Amino acid sequence: MDFITNNIAYIILAGAMAIASGVLGSFAVMRKMALASDPMSHIALPGLGMAVVIGINPMLGAGVALLIGAIIVWALERKTGISTEVMIGVTFSLALAIGSIIAVEEDLIDNLLGNYKSTTGSELIIGIAVSAMIVIFLLAKKDELILTILSPELAKTSGLNTNRINLYFLITFVITILVGLKYLGVLLMGSLIIIPAAVGKQLGRSFKSMISISVAVSIASVIAGIYISGRFGWESGPSIIIAAATLFFLSIFVRKLE
Repeated sequence: MDFITNNIAYIILAGAMAIASGVLGSFAVMRKMALASDPMSHIALPGLGMAVVIGINPMLGAGVALLIGAIIVWALERKTGISTEVMIGVTFSLALAIGSIIAVEEDLIDNLLGNYKSTTGSELIIGIAVSAMIVIFLLAKKDELILTILSPELAKTSGLNTNRINLYFLITFVITILVGLKYLGVLLMGSLIIIPAAVGKQLGRSFKSMISISVAVSIASVIAGIYISGRFGWESGPSIIIAAATLFFLSIFVRKLE
C-alpha cells in the first residue's frame, strides 16, 4: 500500500499509457503489425546511444530516432510496395547494428529494460495529454484506418489519401512507444502493444469488443505489474509484461472452453 501511495503519479501515467497501448495494439493487429511492434521500439536504440554519447536526455534521442525510423519505413513502403512489417524489420536490423556500435552498455541498460525512479509533475501532464491525443486520434480516424487496412483500393476510390493515413498511423505508433519507453524500456515497450491486443483478438467478437478487451488487459497488466513490483521489489517493466503474458495464456484456455 505504501508503494501505491508513494507512486500515485506513476500509476496514473502508467494507466494512461496502458489505454493508449491497448487501443493502438488493436489497430496494429488489424494491420498485421503485431509482431512489428517489438522491433519498432528497438529503432530507438541508436538515438538512445547517441544521446548518451553527447550527454543529452536519452528520451530526446529516442524520439528523434523513432520519428526518423517511421518516416523511413513509410517512404520505403510507398516506393517499393513492400509490406510495413517487412520494412520495419529491415529498419530495425539496421538500427540495432548502429545502436550496438555506439551504445555504452552500462549507460543504456536502464533504457533497454526500463528503470522507473520517479515521475515529475510535468511528465505526468505531458504523458496523460499525449496518451489522450493518441486515443482520440485513433478513435476519430477508426473508419478511415479500417477501410485503408481492409481495402486500400476502395479507400483510394473513396477519396482517402492512404499514404498520408499510413504515415499518421506510423507516427502515432512511435509516439505511443516513446510514451512508455522510460518505464518499460526498448526491449519491453513493444510487448505492451502486442500482448493485450492478442488477448483482445482471442476473446473479442467484434473490433469494438477487441479494443475494449485489449484496453482492459493492458490496464490490468499495468496494475498487476506495479503491485508485483512493489510487493517483491522487482523492476516494474518486466513485472508488467509478465502479468500481460499470464493473461494471454489464460485467454487461450478461456477460448478453448467456449
